[in-house]
Amino acid sequence: MFGDLLGNMQQQQEDLQKKLDTVQLSAAAGDGAVKVTVTATQRVVDISIDKTKIDLEDTEQLEDLLTVAFNQALAMAVEAQTVETNNMVKDMMPPGLEGLGGLFGK
Repeated sequence: MFGDLLGNMQQQQEDLQKKLDTVQLSAAAGDGAVKVTVTATQRVVDISIDKTKIDLEDTEQLEDLLTVAFNQALAMAVEAQTVETNNMVKDMMPPGLEGLGGLFGK
């Protein structure tokens, strides 16, 4: 019984990771001067810089904007992971115990 449950849980975890790796989240800073795209597994997939909106000689400004965009995108990735993990846990709960899924996060 528990072997089936644990095997199913492992498969669901693998499926969740595959799903999260396909979810892309983007954040921009400096009115779109920089844009960072990450997956929900926190893998960077793209960085774009709009040269018309930033002075490329001002490296401090560029660094600050990149930091802001990365932090926003990574926060979005963590939130997506939390939501999807909670959904997985809820789906695994036996009928009548769905409310206990909140014990594992939001």
